[in-house]
Amino acid sequence: MTRRTPPLTFDPTREELAGVVQGLLDAGWRLALVAGHEDAAGAGASGDFRIVYAFLRPGGPGGLGERAEITLRIPAGDAWFPSLAGLSYPCGRFEREVRDLFGIPVRDHPQPYRLTRHHNWPPQYYPMRADADPSPVFDAHVAFPFVEVEGDGVYEIPVGPIHAGLIEPGHFRFTVVGETILQLRFRLWFMHRGIEKLFEGRSVEDGIALAERISGDTAVGHGLAYAMAVEDASGIVVEERSRVIRALLLELERLYNHVSDLGAIANDVGYGIAKAHCDALKEDLLRHNKRVTGHRLLRGGVVVGGAQLLALPDVTLVAEVARRADEVALVALEHPIVANRFADQAIVTAASASEFSTLGYVARASGLTTDARADHPFVDLGSSLEVVTETAGDVRARFEVRRREMAVSARLVADLTARLADLTPSDRSLSLSKGPDAAQEASAGLGIVEGWRGTIVHRVELDAAGTVSRVKVVDPSFFNWPAIGPALTDTIVPDFPLANKSFNQSYAGNDL
Repeated sequence: MTRRTPPLTFDPTREELAGVVQGLLDAGWRLALVAGHEDAAGAGASGDFRIVYAFLRPGGPGGLGERAEITLRIPAGDAWFPSLAGLSYPCGRFEREVRDLFGIPVRDHPQPYRLTRHHNWPPQYYPMRADADPSPVFDAHVAFPFVEVEGDGVYEIPVGPIHAGLIEPGHFRFTVVGETILQLRFRLWFMHRGIEKLFEGRSVEDGIALAERISGDTAVGHGLAYAMAVEDASGIVVEERSRVIRALLLELERLYNHVSDLGAIANDVGYGIAKAHCDALKEDLLRHNKRVTGHRLLRGGVVVGGAQLLALPDVTLVAEVARRADEVALVALEHPIVANRFADQAIVTAASASEFSTLGYVARASGLTTDARADHPFVDLGSSLEVVTETAGDVRARFEVRRREMAVSARLVADLTARLADLTPSDRSLSLSKGPDAAQEASAGLGIVEGWRGTIVHRVELDAAGTVSRVKVVDPSFFNWPAIGPALTDTIVPDFPLANKSFNQSYAGNDL
């Protein structure tokens, strides 16, 4: 495949920003990320702030997808930026994140509430700033001011942040009448780990191990998005064999997670036999993963500039696991209680999915076709790739998208493994060779990958020495979490676990 063309770039003033963004949105571009930056004083830098807005659009030259970047420069002496929440709901959430982590005020925001910043954080503590206290002292627990709903028969049910299961912390607050949910509000970011800060100052090779641990079940997705962003910034040209291996690893990761989710969703309506079978099949895949890369979660397969395998996938095993998992899923759907509980539960309409810019199986279950494998490919998957969609937008639709995607993944694994037989490994130095437009100074790059939950985007900036100076990470969960609240309106409280599992968003990928 040919190399991607450089992104379209814009450098508007604060007054011009909204017009530029509106123009991109009207032309079919999707907001992928918003990244705050604090530029160090000296060496030509002003010590001011920057906010970078990255947009994506399918198509473009060679069908590789198009990218656009807007850079808004903000003087430290007059630090503020205008809200674009009225143009894009996700942009409004990114703006709150930038404000909470960098302390840059955002003007005219319709929801000027904290997002990542909890009320027990020290005043004026902004963890992404260069002067942030490395050992802040947090206050005792301070209650989060949820909107209260009053009326006859209305009451609240608080759940979490500590849960009975082995999941990460999140606080959910239900306003209900009887068992019917009137509204759901939730609070995340209890485990802010400072992942993006931890990237700063690392060598590009050292960053892979950190990227693989952003969300443990998405080691390939995040590791690859990071590697591709570094390669884009550095002008590194990756050989075809390595690109094929990368696509192969993504499908192996997608498959074991989908198998796991199908069992877990069925388990939440009491159909535990399906979970037992899916857990056994998932174990087969995890052991297979270890033979392929040396790690059950497929860590170590992606490296900057290439990819590596200890052994080729066992395509017969993969196909058989996918077939058996599909059989388990179909048996579950034939059970009248399972079918009844799945249908018309936690519906995300196509309009709502589009408004929230949902990604992955959440979007595709509501009829959207967003899939980076087709929209922003790094290897030609040919006719083996089918973008699976459903239209009902309910629990069953999200279940069905996963079920059908298993067959697609098994087919891709077989096709990609066969293609490897015709591709001779290049010398390592070739896969790390730089293209004619390789950057010799500070540079930036974007990595776009269709992880198993949806599109993952990393934006990496490298300094003149080639060291990582900034990484912005966007897991699809950042886009998908907000859709859960409206989907649960008019659902009953006992169906919350089922609905939540059908989304299965990452706490860790969201709580960076």
